[in-house]
Amino acid sequence: MSSIDSSQAIGQIAVQLPGATAVFRRLKLDFCCGGHVSLHQAASDKGLDLQAVVRELSALQRPNELPDTGTPSELIDHIIARYHEVHRVQLPELIRMARRVEAVHRDNPNTPHGLADALETMEQELLTHMHKEEAVLFPMLRAGGNSFVSQPIAMMRHEHTDHGQALEHLAQLTNDITPPMGACNTWRALYTGLAQLHEDLMNHIHLENNVLFQQFEASASQGCGSASGCGCS
Repeated sequence: MSSIDSSQAIGQIAVQLPGATAVFRRLKLDFCCGGHVSLHQAASDKGLDLQAVVRELSALQRPNELPDTGTPSELIDHIIARYHEVHRVQLPELIRMARRVEAVHRDNPNTPHGLADALETMEQELLTHMHKEEAVLFPMLRAGGNSFVSQPIAMMRHEHTDHGQALEHLAQLTNDITPPMGACNTWRALYTGLAQLHEDLMNHIHLENNVLFQQFEASASQGCGSASGCGCS
């Protein structure tokens, strides 16, 4: 991961680093109209601790590499920390920016009308989905699974398909997440965040579908004496 360059304009940081807009908004740093000012200068003008701001922005640089998880329980911990908690933070900020862009640029033919509503729907569906995993499925997997674990896993796989379709809808609304020429910093930062959401959610689903779930589905099938499908249900 690259380090945060305090000589870089805050508008550039906002566009390039997903989540930076929420930090700047909380610190009352104008990354849109005043985005040409360097991070160093912006922090100085507001009397902020530059190193503290840099540390907070650096924490947003999240790795995609899968760590040496070792056990299913450790993989679950990684999924919750790297993806569940990140989705809970990134979606409200994306919704806020989408509402702003749709309002300020409502007459622009490229404005992604309906994006904020789509993101709100996605947020509610993801929150419900992640709660079911954390409250029901993950504790079951941490305990070693059982002969019935394939049923909740199948439900989660089905919901993952729905999440994939929601991502396709976001791409349709945003010209494949491509900002138009002349888009303001908020608009560009919104699309950077959407691209990160897409990548995060796809990696999240991949880890669950293709790494975590498969271990327990195979065990459940073997326990029922069938490799291709269980008739116990």
